[in-house]
Amino acid sequence: MPTTTTATRAARLLVLLAALGTLLFAGAPQAAAHASLTGSSPADGEVVATAPETVVLTFSERVTLSGDKALRVLDPAGGRVDTGEITDLSADGTVRHGVALTGGLADGTYTVAWQAVSADSHPIAGAFTFSVGAPSETSVRLSDQQPGGGAVGLLYETARFPAYAGFVLLVGGAAFTLLCRPGAGAARAGGRLALAGWTAVTGATLALVLLRGPYTGVGLRDAIDTKTGTALLSRLLLLAAAALFLAVLYGGGARERRGGRGLPGYALPVAGALLAVGLAATWALSEHASTGQWTQVAVPADVIHLLAAGAWLGGLATLLTLLFRFPEQVSRAVVRRFSLLAFWSVVALAVTGIFQAWRQVGDADALLSTRYGQLLIVKVALVVLILAAAWISRRWTARLAEGTGHRDADPPAEGDPAPEPAAVPSAPGSEGGEDPVRRAQLARQRAAVRQTRRRRDRDADAERSGLRRSVLAEAAIAALILAVTTALTGSTPARTEAAAATASTPEPISVQLPYDTGGPHGQGTALLDITPGGTGDNVLHLRLTDPEGLPNGAEEVRISLTLPAEDLGPLRYEPTHVDVGHWVSDDLRLPRPGDWELSLTLRTSEIDQTTETTTVTVG
Repeated sequence: MPTTTTATRAARLLVLLAALGTLLFAGAPQAAAHASLTGSSPADGEVVATAPETVVLTFSERVTLSGDKALRVLDPAGGRVDTGEITDLSADGTVRHGVALTGGLADGTYTVAWQAVSADSHPIAGAFTFSVGAPSETSVRLSDQQPGGGAVGLLYETARFPAYAGFVLLVGGAAFTLLCRPGAGAARAGGRLALAGWTAVTGATLALVLLRGPYTGVGLRDAIDTKTGTALLSRLLLLAAAALFLAVLYGGGARERRGGRGLPGYALPVAGALLAVGLAATWALSEHASTGQWTQVAVPADVIHLLAAGAWLGGLATLLTLLFRFPEQVSRAVVRRFSLLAFWSVVALAVTGIFQAWRQVGDADALLSTRYGQLLIVKVALVVLILAAAWISRRWTARLAEGTGHRDADPPAEGDPAPEPAAVPSAPGSEGGEDPVRRAQLARQRAAVRQTRRRRDRDADAERSGLRRSVLAEAAIAALILAVTTALTGSTPARTEAAAATASTPEPISVQLPYDTGGPHGQGTALLDITPGGTGDNVLHLRLTDPEGLPNGAEEVRISLTLPAEDLGPLRYEPTHVDVGHWVSDDLRLPRPGDWELSLTLRTSEIDQTTETTTVTVG
């Protein structure tokens, strides 16, 4: 049986990881909004006396509005009434964008539809209405399909996973070769894993570039002309340089170094470090680290976090491949060098991870109540598991150091010649003294015997077998950590989600009004609840109770609302009677924030009636 190559194993691992990432993203809400609309002028549902000259949107963080559909204002018939020229009105830390309107707007309800890209690369969209003069019917029907959703969104989010996985294998394989200095077989294993990682991250980045336009809902040119588009193109250029680096590290340059010629000893490590930092920066400068507070510290911290993850997890994959393919080269020197690299990588991951968690979460409530916080808890639990597996690996490493014989020797030098296979005897009667069929059959038999002997020798090595099992457990947990980390980068940071929820969720309005109509059973208390209690559509519940706290009836109930500060109203409503002492109005519309005067009129008989008034504040 032919042996399975390291490249094939790496390809299978990437397929498995991609499938795992797909499952995570398939169960996640698509295109989580990392910025949010915090206000507008006119406001959602507002009724203005005269047509505004511009419509202004306010966002929670920096956004990019580009393309013909970025900000549209539509009249009741669906025609555009904006000029299409979007102006950035941001000032004093407040993010505002506006679009001018054409003149001569008639009375009626207008629809504002917008779509943007948040500073951390994710698309967001929304719509609201305002009215001039008085509300009217509108024929505008917007698509329910959000940018970043559907099949395109799933493909885009899934493609981000092999990009991360490929980066980890590329950095880890090269770092293992440069820093742990194994023999020829280990260099081949590291080279093949690094090449597989380069292929994965390059292919995924190309896919992200092509999907960027459909993902954000704009044209490809507009999608590329953004911070994220620039980062993706820069990543492709750096990957081209990385291909040359790999060719020198594992190709002719390696042979020249063995012959005493070629680049100075420090040149390749320095070049590799610069390329790795540049690649990591293409993520740090275009995702979560580039937004919010403390970005000057967050960006370099994110670069360090990515490099440490690559050195640790990618090096772990290389070590695992060695334990399966070239166990005789896993000496105590190699394992100890990797253990030192892994230790400092874990330290860097812990420090930068704690900082990023504090920055993106904020408090314990956000940690428990948001998807980002829940994924972070899962990631921390997996890190604890992998550290436990690493502790077991260190115990096996200590036992490996106590062994004797060739296993403790330094690995063989790169380029040692392999033994020539024995000559194959000619089959009788074959033309030219050779039988190609028989020769191929004998070659397969010898390969199967060599593979069986290699596996027997490998499994007879108790220390390396135990180390192989513990490292395999580490690698499996590392795959889960990588999948959860990728899902984290596609989720709204907990601090942002909690702030947006607080800003967008008004407080319900609850008031109590004593009343007395003057007739029998005409005394009691009116309990009014308005939810959600903000501008726009609301639901009002009215409950009447008598002095004993029991439900009380009424012949007629009317409610009116007036906003004196803006001379708006009265808006009149007649709630529907649904039960004894209980009325509901589900079409209560509050077009403007402010202090509204609410008047409640109750009639309990033909002649017994009263009107009670109170003030309610709408945020």
